[in-house]
Amino acid sequence: MRAPPRHLAAHTFYHLAETPLAGRCCRGLACFAARADAPAKWAAAAAEPSVYCLGKCYAGPSDSDHDPRPHVAAHSRQTVLLDNLLAGGVHDLAGYEARGGGRARMHALAMAPRTLVRMVEESRLRGRGGAGFPAGRKWQAVAAATAPHKYLVVNADEGDPGAFSDRLLIEDDPFRLIEAMIIAAHAVGAGRGYIYLRKEYPLAAARLAQALDEARRAGWLGEGFDAELAIGAGSYLCGEETALLNALEGRRPEVRLRPPQITAQGLFGAPTLLHNVETLCALPWIVEHGAAAYAALGFSQSRGTKLLSLNSLFRWPGLYEVEFGLPLSEVVDTLGGGLRCGRLKGVMVGGPLAGIVPPPLLATPLGYEEMQAIGCAVGHGGVIAFTDDTPLIAIVAEVFRFGAWESCGKCTPCQRGTPELARMFASALAGGRIDRARCQDLLEALGAASLCGHGRGLAEFAQAVATHFPEEWQACFS
Repeated sequence: MRAPPRHLAAHTFYHLAETPLAGRCCRGLACFAARADAPAKWAAAAAEPSVYCLGKCYAGPSDSDHDPRPHVAAHSRQTVLLDNLLAGGVHDLAGYEARGGGRARMHALAMAPRTLVRMVEESRLRGRGGAGFPAGRKWQAVAAATAPHKYLVVNADEGDPGAFSDRLLIEDDPFRLIEAMIIAAHAVGAGRGYIYLRKEYPLAAARLAQALDEARRAGWLGEGFDAELAIGAGSYLCGEETALLNALEGRRPEVRLRPPQITAQGLFGAPTLLHNVETLCALPWIVEHGAAAYAALGFSQSRGTKLLSLNSLFRWPGLYEVEFGLPLSEVVDTLGGGLRCGRLKGVMVGGPLAGIVPPPLLATPLGYEEMQAIGCAVGHGGVIAFTDDTPLIAIVAEVFRFGAWESCGKCTPCQRGTPELARMFASALAGGRIDRARCQDLLEALGAASLCGHGRGLAEFAQAVATHFPEEWQACFS
């Protein structure tokens, strides 16, 4: 376990490079939504340099010194990801193997790489980090590349405030991730893997480091393929895959221009397969049960299961595994049990750059294209409920504050536009009015000219809010 070596220009980029986590309070959107439950803690979070997010959204407002364990449940015909978490977690290799772990690894290593690639293609697995890109297409591209070295990179920089699924998978089932990495590396020909884990997850770091050591001693890692854990230093933008690769290389974690795609020129210029934790952790189940069994779960173009992280405003917050196609109303009422208090204003699904789904649209099924059709997103699966005591302008101001704080500054629309938009909405929250034309110009520039999904996502968030909450949105302007 190490912090990647960093040039000074990169070192000064990070929020937490020299900052200890002890005693810090979380300023993530899930904690913002729950700020009335602990006003003093929220005031402390707002007063100090911001920490987004500690991954304890089920107990917001949260802090670094308390870690109650959340409720975990499966609501799907097959439990693909959460079996070991439902059993209380598995933290040693012997316990993992006693529960059937490792069988998929042996099956996969006995298979031809092209057979594994075809299996993932036929499973219709899509990336669970946000964009929902077909995993098989990435695998095919990396497998077909000719190069002396190839890399596998795990994006464990779970930066979306409201999400904590990857954190719990790593803490309570680390060997599943390691087994999945071995499977993926065999399929595409990667000889080395890196796991980029956010600093805000110290328990996950300790357990994963221990699991990697144990797997290496057992012969799972070492010859042919080995993996290394790298710890971040605080940056939401490191969740963007090219910024993450720059971080691993010790460079300033700005977004890279594409093409070339990272499947051709990724880490250290070599073909690179990059997935987030949840995506990879589906692989052992797919190898054991087959592509057809996985594709039979879910619906439409969204197959398999999805992890959803429900925030503390629900009666039953926690981590849930569901099949795609579940209506959002069931997520709110059946899984979450409704709200603890207040009336539902809307739910943000998929992170701070996703839109807010209003109550009249809760019949929308959970699916990539279906959520996109209403201007929202599945994203990473964080589900943040907002009650009607939170004005829309307060949510928008908090989102743009977050957007400005976390911008990497690589492109002008995001570097210059997000701080100005944050100031505009903060002023409106204080009773001022926004220049409509200027705001629209900035949002259009973000949407059209940003290098990555950060700026574009902020523009899409504003458009979705304007569409679904028109009266409150119009009230912001002069």
